[in-house]
Amino acid sequence: MSTAITRRSAPSREHGPRALPDTPVAAATGSDDRPDPLRYLVSYNTRNLTKVVAEVGRATGAYWIDAVQRIARPGDAARRGLLWISAMADRREPTWHLANEVVLSTPFASLRDFTAAEHRDDDVVPTLVLPPQAGHSSTVVDYSPQQSQIAMIRASGLTKVYALDWRPATTATKNVTISDYLEVIDRSIRRMGGKANLVGDCQGGWLATIYAALHPDRVNTLTLAGAPIDFHAGESVIAASTRLMAGTMGMAPYKALVAAGGGNMPGSAVLSNFISIQPQSEISRQLQLLENIDDPTHVERYRVFEDWFKYTQDIPGAFYLWLVENLFWKNRLIKGTLTVDGRTVDMGAIDCPLLLLAGSADHITPAPQLFAAAEKVGTPAADVTYRTATAGHLGLFMGRDALRHDWPVLMETVYGHSVPSKKDTGAGKASRRRSSVRAVADPRDTPRVPAP
Repeated sequence: MSTAITRRSAPSREHGPRALPDTPVAAATGSDDRPDPLRYLVSYNTRNLTKVVAEVGRATGAYWIDAVQRIARPGDAARRGLLWISAMADRREPTWHLANEVVLSTPFASLRDFTAAEHRDDDVVPTLVLPPQAGHSSTVVDYSPQQSQIAMIRASGLTKVYALDWRPATTATKNVTISDYLEVIDRSIRRMGGKANLVGDCQGGWLATIYAALHPDRVNTLTLAGAPIDFHAGESVIAASTRLMAGTMGMAPYKALVAAGGGNMPGSAVLSNFISIQPQSEISRQLQLLENIDDPTHVERYRVFEDWFKYTQDIPGAFYLWLVENLFWKNRLIKGTLTVDGRTVDMGAIDCPLLLLAGSADHITPAPQLFAAAEKVGTPAADVTYRTATAGHLGLFMGRDALRHDWPVLMETVYGHSVPSKKDTGAGKASRRRSSVRAVADPRDTPRVPAP
């Protein structure tokens, strides 16, 4: 279960644009209370190694117990082994599951319209979902017929739903910039009517935040899930490794990766980084497959996840290097020193309702990195919503628990800001909540696949 929804209760603050000092506090005082990155990474990897050993030990014990029980069938172990190898090798391209239409196309992104024909004239503000972009397919927001963020949003009453589909980088798109990404968001919202609810998952979240700061008049509500806004807050292996690498060698290692990828950041390299952050999840997923190889439900859930997780796509090199330098390394968004095309990205210009969803077990984006957004926006305190789901990073976007328990509550709030002002009955709210919950399969008594 997830934690209950909470509203702002932090000390009062001024709203609206604020002048920020040119020199960060840490630099001005000569202090930095963040843990030493090398020491933190050694400690983190040591803990991970302990978890890997424990999982291998658990799986080995389970395997031998199972082998003893199957001793009368000596050929069974070979059969199961072959099935295991076959299942691990059976990869397919992830697909979109809900019917949709591509209504805008560029070389690096497409706008998909998921609005059903019978809802095209609904009097509701359209919603635009910005999926993560970290070397994987955008289909994570429509992960499966049983686990679809898009389906949940539609069922909550936000019937006009669109999603940007980030396309794999090619030689032709290696020089795509942050300006190009912001432009395609703007073109999409103008095509949708000129104003939209923005929902940003992970990287899509900081991208949505930058857009909302530059175009506050086009954003009705801003929902961020697992999105790093203060890239240096909390304990994060990504922040520590970036601080260590960039702090000692600058951008050279990242530029070398992009050069090796022909001008793009290879999706396979991003996948390797994700796996190295939590190797125990990868090992556990493969060993649990062996244990449950005769369970077709488990094998199918494994296949669906692996199809998405292991099917990688490259990221435009220029865009990747920009975000590493400006966000991951120099943390300019939260500092208020980020500029795009000569314009300062002032989060204080964001004054729409802000909804923040973090994961209690999110090792990619710890909650403080996301919740820091509330301290910088101009949104009134009463219109800032926090929620913490019992989920890891990916579980925030495609996990059935988060989709059934957390997203419906948030989207009900968004819906209240998206329809003509009129008194809504409690029964109407309950009906929308039930509809959005039913849009996602009940996770009880079903096998779970370990995921980051």
